[in-house]
Amino acid sequence: MKKLVTAVLMLLLVPTLSFASEENGIDTGVTAWMITSTALVLLMIPGLAMFYGGLVRSKNVLGTMMHSFAAMGVMSVLWVAVGYSMSFGENILGGWIGWNWDYFFLKGIDTTIMEEGVPEYVFSMFQGKFAIITPALIAGAFAERVSFKGYLVFITLWGLFVYNPLCHWVWASDGFLFNMGADGAIDFAGGTVVHISAGVSGLVAALYIGGRRSYKIGQMRPSNLVMTLIGAGLLWVGWFGFNAGSSVSSGLATAQALTATQVAAAAGALAWMVIEYIHLGKATALGFASGILAGLVAVTPAAGVVQPYGAIILGFASSLICYYAIQLKDRLGYDDSLDAFGLHGIGGIVGAIFLVFFIRDSWMASAAEAAGGSWTLWQQLGVQAAAVGIAIGYAVVVTFIILFIMKRFGGLRVTANEEMEGLDRSFHGERGYGMLNPN
Repeated sequence: MKKLVTAVLMLLLVPTLSFASEENGIDTGVTAWMITSTALVLLMIPGLAMFYGGLVRSKNVLGTMMHSFAAMGVMSVLWVAVGYSMSFGENILGGWIGWNWDYFFLKGIDTTIMEEGVPEYVFSMFQGKFAIITPALIAGAFAERVSFKGYLVFITLWGLFVYNPLCHWVWASDGFLFNMGADGAIDFAGGTVVHISAGVSGLVAALYIGGRRSYKIGQMRPSNLVMTLIGAGLLWVGWFGFNAGSSVSSGLATAQALTATQVAAAAGALAWMVIEYIHLGKATALGFASGILAGLVAVTPAAGVVQPYGAIILGFASSLICYYAIQLKDRLGYDDSLDAFGLHGIGGIVGAIFLVFFIRDSWMASAAEAAGGSWTLWQQLGVQAAAVGIAIGYAVVVTFIILFIMKRFGGLRVTANEEMEGLDRSFHGERGYGMLNPN
């Protein structure tokens, strides 16, 4: 009898719930997926902290991990206050940034439901996670040699003057890169906005600040490669929210992006192992983790427009190019501590450019229709190259200006004594490991 009553109630209740969902405009399925994606992208922050933390010396593990965790606090508040408005508001200052007073501290979106059926609160929080992880990626370039206070100032200024404008140009509906060409520059989930901008900014910072004092002199072995592997695994899991969530839907486009993400990461890891076997005669754990990242970074701008075979090729190509970019770093002698540029900058460029050769026919047909005639791969290649060039040029110039100004007010670089003692003791008064020898 209980089962019969329950069945009757469900039959009566389900139509009511469906009607309520339609009445207020919320698509509960898409909203649930976007909330899940938001949580997955947030998971990438501790994943990045573990990835980076395991690669530095034990006396710097907490300080390095704090770079990622501190970004969660600083960038979240900054995003709610002005970041979302600067990124997704209407064009001001000639389109350099956006602005919408309703987005100021999110005070005007309490009841706003987007066309996709998602409360705008959810979309703003999803995008806010991208604003967190991007400056945290930069920290890998100057790990083990910057002050904590200086780092907090740097990511605040960088978020305001580099990330927010780039985000507006690429993803806002009136952004000039969003509207370039037939259907805009393709950056599905952050090849230019996140990885290229972070990678090249990290390179500028590494060159401007200079290398670690013991670089190429003392031993700089990773403190915990087990932690790095776990971090790489968390990044892989979180990347499904990063890429598939960027569809802002829960359907075919989501499935396509999710599949491309999985196979690109796998191809990148496999390629790195093969390259190491050929070059070194063995496959390293660090190499496997690096291959995962190379594949994931390359597919990030492409996940929504390429088929699985294209994602596999991008993963292989990214690992190959990133591997030799890191080898070149050693020859040139600059200290990109954790290969922020070698993986994120180079991998982002590979993905943003080479995705053109694997675009779905359906996307090209849509672009041709938008162009009012025909649209070729070579034309789209020109758009992609222009977007990459603009992202690189803007990030380089503004990052240099930020660093130049900061140097006049104390800068980022730690003192020789602080660097020798380690970031953990110098800036946090703690040790990551209870060992007598912090080196």
